[in-house]
Amino acid sequence: MSHRTRPVEILLVEDSSADIMLTREALEYSKVLNVLHVVQDGVDALDFLHRRGKYQNAPRPGLILLDLNLPRKSGREVLADIKADASLQKIPVVVLSTSNADEDVKAVYGLHANCYVVKPVNFDTFSQIVRSIHDFWFCVVELPCGEDA
Repeated sequence: MSHRTRPVEILLVEDSSADIMLTREALEYSKVLNVLHVVQDGVDALDFLHRRGKYQNAPRPGLILLDLNLPRKSGREVLADIKADASLQKIPVVVLSTSNADEDVKAVYGLHANCYVVKPVNFDTFSQIVRSIHDFWFCVVELPCGEDA
């Protein structure tokens, strides 16, 4: 099991200010060592990942938390672009959605998401889920290292 000492760079792609605040609070509450970067639409997400425009100095995230319902470019489109790009496809993508519809779950896994999590409305449950996501992706599994991983 690897023990990472550097903060984890997490990209949250979420358009709901309430969900952004909830995610920030859950990460702080769970004592997750991280740097959270937030973009609020699919176009900005891809600009961040490709280091374009105002994101030219953006770090490579170790994890992407992706909402499905986004303005300008949907979460499904962002996911498809990430997984079709050899320089991005190995970054774990956790889809966080309020939908538990079977067609959404199937579509997301069909686009090669690493996992699909239904957002709970309860803060304590959400905090536990955020902690579990962090522990799994950064304490349990081995991920490739470096920019070209």
